[in-house]
Amino acid sequence: MRATFDKVISWAGVLLAVVLLVAGGLLTWASSFIGSQVHDQFASQHITMPTSQTGLTDLPAADRAALAKYAGQQLTTGPQAKAYANHYIRVHMNEASGGQTYSEVSGQYLQQCSDPAKAATATCQKLEGLRQTMFMGDTLRGLLLYGYAFATVGTIAGYAAIVAFAAAVLLFVLVGFGFWHSRRTGHSVVAEGQPVGTHV
Repeated sequence: MRATFDKVISWAGVLLAVVLLVAGGLLTWASSFIGSQVHDQFASQHITMPTSQTGLTDLPAADRAALAKYAGQQLTTGPQAKAYANHYIRVHMNEASGGQTYSEVSGQYLQQCSDPAKAATATCQKLEGLRQTMFMGDTLRGLLLYGYAFATVGTIAGYAAIVAFAAAVLLFVLVGFGFWHSRRTGHSVVAEGQPVGTHV
């Protein structure tokens, strides 16, 4: 019974190890696919991370520190996109709007400039320009942060693939031990069941 039990458990281990290998392969493919898509989509935008010549030194200290390690690089990765969105675009948006969000600026515009006569005034023209700036800034930030989110998913998939492959290898080792133990148990039972005098 022990030998049979060992074989059943071992074959179940083989099946689980195969499933883990397949999962690891799929996760590796997913990680590679997401990584290449994120890289290609970002690279096609030709965004260069800010340098001291393009406004890096004008940023607040915390934002400057977050961007300094990427200075002058082409934006092609998720972490770069997150830094650019949160520490460059958002800073300039806050400077332009005095810390107001797009919805707040748009709400002011709709409240003050709905009348066509007022819409033509300098104040409303300026508010409309700020509204458009905030809209474009929010849109670009959103796209960059979506890219960062997908890049993070790809990284997690890569780590999960490593774990799946490591678990499969461990299971194959345990399966080998299980089959070895089942054979040893089977031989012991046969030896114990032989009648006395069979060995000379």
